[in-house]
Amino acid sequence: MKSRKNEKHKAENSSNENEEPITGERLQKILATAGYGSRREIERWIEKGEVKLNGSPAALGDRYNPGDLIKVRNKLVPESRLRAKHSRVIIYHKPIGEVTTRSDPEGRATVFDNLPKLGSARWIAVGRLDINTSGLLLFTTDGELANQLMHPSTQIEREYAVRVLGEVTDEAFSNMKKGVELEDGVAKFDSITDQGGQGANHWYHVVLKEGRNREVRRLWESQGVTVSRLMRIRYGNITIPRTVRPGKQQDLSSHEINDLRRLVAEKGNAENAPVEKEVLTEKAAPKLK
Repeated sequence: MKSRKNEKHKAENSSNENEEPITGERLQKILATAGYGSRREIERWIEKGEVKLNGSPAALGDRYNPGDLIKVRNKLVPESRLRAKHSRVIIYHKPIGEVTTRSDPEGRATVFDNLPKLGSARWIAVGRLDINTSGLLLFTTDGELANQLMHPSTQIEREYAVRVLGEVTDEAFSNMKKGVELEDGVAKFDSITDQGGQGANHWYHVVLKEGRNREVRRLWESQGVTVSRLMRIRYGNITIPRTVRPGKQQDLSSHEINDLRRLVAEKGNAENAPVEKEVLTEKAAPKLK
């Protein structure tokens, strides 16, 4: 009996030894890191057959190894763009009236109009703000980092300053903190802080850990309360500085970018949050407080 067990164990080991080790990085991850788009966006391109690996349509499980040829929408991806590089992240103060899209069929101003021009990379928005909401938007050249910051599993805090019209009852506050059933599921605020106000207008700061469409407004509206102004003031550990005026932007330093990566790692995505080496630039961005 013991002999048969030993033979079975040897056979299993032999089978494992013959298996080729998995090498390389997931295709969608390396293209996202190179700035082609967010990981989810690239996954959709792969599903549509718009990405090729070594001449064949790529599949979601495919991995890239040095020397492989990748084409995105029939354009060859330069190998130099796939090499490890330092990412850029900027804070943008979105004014009311701009839309969070690259182009608008109605000809309205977009958040991308005021961003710095890039060479081979492109800016990827971390989340969205509707046309009537102002405040903090993060943009990065690293699609993988953008995906991690937006992914529901990381539970990144978003903080908003909200001005409402009229009185808010204790019951309404309780409901919004316990959870309210909206058309796309239950939503709630993790905290609501009174910030004062004059007359019929009153300010509050609210915190939540997801970014569904118009979620903050819909939560207040579910309690019969009208939001007259809404501004995002914090995303994770990044707060919008007073010095960044509407329509303006500011680069994060390498230290601040690494803080963002560590935040993602602490939320459970450690394997996808590599920390870059600090880079000294001629004009280092002031540290945010």
